Amino acid sequence: MALWPFGKKDDKDNNEEVVETGYEFNEAEQEAPEEERSSAVDIESVEGVDVNDEPYQGTLGAEGPYDAQEHDYQTFDFSDFSHAALNLGSMIITLPHDSQVQVEMGERGPKMLHILTEHGRFTPVAFAAPVSGGQWRKLAKDTAESMRSDGLRVVTEYGPFGREVVGRLDAEQSNIVRVIGVDGPRWMLRFTIASPEASADQAAELAREVIARSFVNRGDTPILAGESLPVALPAPLAEQVQQEMQRRQQQQQQEQQQ
Repeated sequence: MALWPFGKKDDKDNNEEVVETGYEFNEAEQEAPEEERSSAVDIESVEGVDVNDEPYQGTLGAEGPYDAQEHDYQTFDFSDFSHAALNLGSMIITLPHDSQVQVEMGERGPKMLHILTEHGRFTPVAFAAPVSGGQWRKLAKDTAESMRSDGLRVVTEYGPFGREVVGRLDAEQSNIVRVIGVDGPRWMLRFTIASPEASADQAAELAREVIARSFVNRGDTPILAGESLPVALPAPLAEQVQQEMQRRQQQQQQEQQQ
């Protein structure tokens, strides 16, 4: 398996591509010091962010996300929901039926992994977190502030895992971005869901079901809280990524020779 540090996106790296693998089967946020986290301001206090206090009424088909060091994925039967799982080392993502995997490429290699579904695109990232927990509380506030600064209209809603941050990308509300975070033992799992407004509710429900069937393997390697956990691509996917990187390199060489 090839290890790829999916790190925070570099604004200077604008040469992005998506490799549509059809393979069916690390954004880092610096953690605040303990004393700063313990007194962090709740997301509700962010100026310009609306709050929807309506409680979540749904019921999920599983009880995750699970800690992979305590729960063995092989002992679970998700065949009614999934055709297979994507083992990324630090994460095991149960892929819903009729979904595909995309790898977003930058100039220096893979930048992010996405799951394509009929309702929208899901982007999972697992982070190291402090033993004391509470990382999603701060990250949710930072996410809302970032969305606001980018001109999005932001609202927080209650989901099965707690607060979710929802942003609308334009005045017509034709695109929705929803960020869901879940704190685990020394890790935090974040899903970013992008979808058209017409299928936003279905995308949110499907993403929650995927999260509830996901596993996070924090491992014992020392990693700073807030850093993304390394991702190991399965061999078939890694091979396609390597081929794409070689193609891009050859293309650049040809352009330089002209």
